[in-house]
Amino acid sequence: MQNSFIKNLKFDIPAGLVVFLVALPLCLGIALASGAPMFAGIIAGIIGGVVVGSISGSPLGVSGPAAGLAVIVADSIKQLGTNASGEFDMMAGFQAFLVAGVIAGVIQIILGAVRAGIIGYYFPTSVIQGMLAGIGITLILKQIPHALGWDKNPEGEWEFFQTDGHNSFSEIGYAFENFTMGAVLVTLIALGILILFQQPFMKKNKVLSLIPGPLIAVISGIVINEILKSYFPEFALVNETEVVNGEVLENNHMVNIKAADSEKPYYGLLTFPDWSILKNPSIYVIGFTMAIVASLETLLCVEATDKLDPQKRITPTNRELFAQGTGNVISSLIGGLPVTQVIVRSSANIDSGGKTKVSAISHGFFLATFVILLPWLLNLIPLSCLAAILLLVGYKLANIKLFKKMYHNGWSQFIPFVVTILVIVFANLLWGIVAGLIVSIFFILKQSYQNALYSKFIAKQEGVRNTTIIKLGEVVSFFNKGNLHKKLSEIPENADVVIDGRANKHLDYDIFDLFSDFAEGAKNKNMNLQFVGFDTQRSEKLNNFANEIVQLMNTQTKETQRKLTPEKAQRLLIEGNERFMKDEMTQRDLLEQMRQTTDGQFPHSVILSCIDSRTSSELIFDQGIGDIFNARVAGNVINDDVLGSIEYSCKVAGSKLVVVLGHSSCGAVTSACKHVELGNITTLLKKIQPAIDVVAPKVDDITAPESVQMVADENVKHAIEEIRNKSDILAQMEKEGEIKIVGGMYNIETGKVTFFE
Repeated sequence: MQNSFIKNLKFDIPAGLVVFLVALPLCLGIALASGAPMFAGIIAGIIGGVVVGSISGSPLGVSGPAAGLAVIVADSIKQLGTNASGEFDMMAGFQAFLVAGVIAGVIQIILGAVRAGIIGYYFPTSVIQGMLAGIGITLILKQIPHALGWDKNPEGEWEFFQTDGHNSFSEIGYAFENFTMGAVLVTLIALGILILFQQPFMKKNKVLSLIPGPLIAVISGIVINEILKSYFPEFALVNETEVVNGEVLENNHMVNIKAADSEKPYYGLLTFPDWSILKNPSIYVIGFTMAIVASLETLLCVEATDKLDPQKRITPTNRELFAQGTGNVISSLIGGLPVTQVIVRSSANIDSGGKTKVSAISHGFFLATFVILLPWLLNLIPLSCLAAILLLVGYKLANIKLFKKMYHNGWSQFIPFVVTILVIVFANLLWGIVAGLIVSIFFILKQSYQNALYSKFIAKQEGVRNTTIIKLGEVVSFFNKGNLHKKLSEIPENADVVIDGRANKHLDYDIFDLFSDFAEGAKNKNMNLQFVGFDTQRSEKLNNFANEIVQLMNTQTKETQRKLTPEKAQRLLIEGNERFMKDEMTQRDLLEQMRQTTDGQFPHSVILSCIDSRTSSELIFDQGIGDIFNARVAGNVINDDVLGSIEYSCKVAGSKLVVVLGHSSCGAVTSACKHVELGNITTLLKKIQPAIDVVAPKVDDITAPESVQMVADENVKHAIEEIRNKSDILAQMEKEGEIKIVGGMYNIETGKVTFFE
């Protein structure tokens, strides 16, 4: 064990150094976004590395202040620091907020103790993604003023929200009207560097991939501002103080870390909770909200980090919640921001070759060492440079690809996602999560309402009663009563009705009562009613109301086939194709159809189609087992074997309709037009030549798509004539009206079949 520890140090220490370089600017940037003292971010980074890293069971996860909590922190500090007269004191708000941080940590410890590590699975993905995207958009909105150099705030305190009654959007407007050229320059160069370091060629280079982009962006900001101080002082960024209408305003363009007591430079940077706030009920709401959001963000990061781990180790989630809770309690007690496991740091750790938790712990010690030895260097960092880093962090949380992905996942995912974002941006995070959950629950109930049962209606044919089949899902509750009542009321008189409960495991009494009432009324409507698949007691009671038990009539029988005319057979195909195009295909019990056709088949039509994989006649015409004969050959050409098959289907098996079905973009027709010659294919394609001979004189290019389609149409017509000319049996049957021979063209883009004779 000791040998393994020493062996991994050569990987973990360099990785910890890289993570430290990535974490330093993010700690400051997230503190800026949170409206908290800048040093609070450094404290959180140190605690996240040393304390959480030591307790956590995650081998590669790295914790620290998280962008995902910045919105909650900023909202909470503003709420807790504003008194009854509307005056805002940031430090008072921050000290009160630290109490909420302790409460959140205690809740996380309890969650870990009661083994609630699966809590993340109880929140819909759409809401979680919406939460992260909403946080990202809020970060972007709040950092635009800093990026433009609009850094004024009252009384010289660090404040995320302005207290002049304006919102984020009006502040952005002021920022564009009062931008600072030096800040804009620093922001643009920092963004350029960050985007450059995101490019694939940078990540693939072994040397460049180890250099953290945020660190280079910060260094560039310091260097640019120092150059401006020396050569263009009018554009340089400094901390300025001015008095406007008797009010002290600080235009703090720079990081400003300073101790309250100059004789105690490090101890003076610590801030302690104001426990008097415990009598305020809102502090517990804030603490609970932070605990849930921090836990969710941590658990999501844990899952992502474990997937990135080359050794595929699994992090114990309950222990992770305990570690995060402990870290949050300690961080809040000494003036630090709340912490979570963070994917940016964790992925940097993995990419840098970290092997064990030592890399995360060492990164915390590197942060502490830097603050002790070089604290003055932090005050040289322009806020606009940190804003650039946060703008990119915000975009990663709310990027365009995420919106496209959620949209393609369907409305049930996209709408809760969007609602969560909008409420977060225009209200707050807690209400955003609540709104997203409510919308998600609505879609769940709606889906349950729709999926608990489905019905199919078999259209009435001459001499055959209508058949309606209603299949019940596993759980049918009172939520489904309205939908079921509607379906039952739409069933016509003189129908055969089957209620199929074979898949049902739970049926509310409300539904049972509805079925009983329907069965009683069915006697007055001349319905044949059957209940299938219910337990013995329920089946006997329900079937006592039925007029008689009938078998499901869902396939062609000899009697129904005999009563069909060729025209009615064609109508069945037309109606089936319409259902296919509308995606309203009949829900069939194929196994039942298979059993019913065991003793014989009585198809109403025979269809000669192409071998093309996109032209399955059963699907195109929405037909079931035993409904049609289906002959398939490339180019739907006629040969002796095909002709014999058609004669059998009509003369022997009793089919009433012959359909030659071509299709658009036919490969066989295209090959014939291009005069392809290859083995036996050559012989087959020659059968299409008569159609080519008809079309060729009418067009300039026989291989053009429109010309090929003309050949396909002509090929169907030629096949029809071949059937009539080469089969005396079929010609005679058509003459006597026993059958009908038609052609059809299937459009593979629209799904529509166009018939012609």
